[in-house]
This record gives sequence, C-alpha cells and structure tokens, in this order.
Amino acid sequence: MGLFDIFSKKKKEETLDKGLEKTKTSVFDKLARAIAGKSKVDDDVLDNLEEVLITSDVGVDTTLKIIERIEQRVARDKYVSTSELNGILREEIAALLAENNTEDNAQWDLPTDHRPYVILVVGVNGVGKTTTIGKLAWQFRQAGKKVYLGAADTFRAAAVEQLCIWGERVGVPVVKQQMGSDPASVAFDTLQSAKANGADVVLIDTAGRLHNKVGLMNELKKIKDVMKKVLPEAPDEVMLVLDGSTGQNAFEQAKQFAAVTQITSLAITKLDGTAKGGVVIGISDQLKVPVKYIGLGEGMEDLQLFDRKDFVDSLFKN
Repeated sequence: MGLFDIFSKKKKEETLDKGLEKTKTSVFDKLARAIAGKSKVDDDVLDNLEEVLITSDVGVDTTLKIIERIEQRVARDKYVSTSELNGILREEIAALLAENNTEDNAQWDLPTDHRPYVILVVGVNGVGKTTTIGKLAWQFRQAGKKVYLGAADTFRAAAVEQLCIWGERVGVPVVKQQMGSDPASVAFDTLQSAKANGADVVLIDTAGRLHNKVGLMNELKKIKDVMKKVLPEAPDEVMLVLDGSTGQNAFEQAKQFAAVTQITSLAITKLDGTAKGGVVIGISDQLKVPVKYIGLGEGMEDLQLFDRKDFVDSLFKN
C-alpha cells in the first residue's frame, strides 16, 4: 500500500470529478461549439480546437503539439468523425503527459535509505503555499509519519502565524525564530530538531518573493547549503506551489522560479474554483517537471497526488 492510500479510490475519483467540474464544463461547451455542424475533423475543426485549448489555458506551445498529433491521426486514418474527437483528445493528451512526465504519482512511498525526507516548499505569496504544507503534514500524519515544519518565511508575521496554526491543527511541531531572522538559520534548526527526534518528514516554508530574483536565488542557495550541513542529501525535494486559477500567470511564475532554483516537483492548487484546469497540462509539458499534487478544495483530503491517467479521464469524462 502506498503512503497516501488512506483515501478510497472512489472517494479520490469523486473529489477529482467535482474539483475539475468548472474546467470540464468550459472545455465541453467550447468543444461542442467547435464541432457544431461538422461530421468529420477537418481544418476548420482543428482551427476551432486550437482556440478551445488555448482559451482553456493549456498554453500555445502545448496546444500546437496536441493539434499536430491529431493532424497525424487524421492523415493516417483518412476519416475521423467529430464524435471521436473527445476520445482522441483524451488519448493524445495522456500520451503527451506520459512522455514529458515520467513519474507516476498514483501512490508515493518515502525512501527507506535515510530520514528525514526534506521538502523545501517555494512559491509566491497567496498561491496556497502554507495551506498546502499544512495539508501535506496532515496526510503524512494520517499515514503514521512523524512530521516537523520549519517557518523559514521570516519576513511576514502572518506566514509564521499561519504555519503555527496549521501545526497546532495537525498536531506537529513548528520550528520558528523571531521575525526577520535568517531563513537559513530556521532551516538549520528545523533539520537539527527533526533529526534528533527521529522525524520522518520535514516541510520547510520559504518567503514568497519574486521581485528580486538575485536575492531569492541567494536566499534559496543559502538555505540549501545550510541544510546539507545537517543532512548531506537535503533537500530531497524542492516543491513549487502554483495557483491554478491564475492560468498562464502560474506558468510564468513557474518559469521564473525554475530560472533561479532547481524545481523538482509542482503542486497546483485551487483547481476547484476555476475553469483554467488545462494549465496543468501545459505546465507539466513545458517545464518537464512532474506535477506531484493538485488542490481540489478546502478539505484536508482535497490535496491529491496527481495521476495523469485519472486526471485526463476525469477531464474528458462525459
């Protein structure tokens, strides 16, 4: 059984379907208009489909890849009816994600060769970064893991306070210092405490600033360097949290963060309140960084491990 197999498959599917409802409705409405009055997939349908995908925040480059794949199918099969288009889209998007994102997150176990497993969490303010950390901490706790949180966003009192509230709510210790303290010092203290107390997982919150890229890059590098003094392999993961409801703005944020530090995984939040769920496809394809979690609601269980097949099946489920 995987680490996050604490929710039933049926419950996961229901949460995914509900969370993607606005995106699904938007895509299907646009798709219906794109093929109205057409019996087969021709150039007009493909042009309309291109517009559907771009306006669904899949992104221009990824959209062009998908269109090219469908053009190849049409050329090969000679005749493709518009009634088949939904199934073809599902197949080609799933294939694209499989090629560009080799990890399967249907379940995920922590490595057994060392403890604790350290996740450095980055992202701009307001994307749901601290909430994602809290939900992850809860899920790890539900799986029987000992968790420590590090409040390394020392520039905002609200960030430290929010993380402490989550720590109390979930029942995990939060390591913090005075406001304005060196974030690297907080990370160092967190790892020392976690290591000394036999923790399984450490989640480190960081400041969400992008206005000074050089400062951000230097800060993240210092945090990583200091971590390695306690645990040479740390951080095991650098997770970027993005707000899916911002569509292509999320993609731009991802590119900017990727330019200043090595991102190893993505968490895309707030998909339940938006019709821009297509951004998951574009970000995964363009960055070549695995989407590991998606946020589908306010509940603790509404942060799900991302599974490509389940996501695409839900998105194109009639």
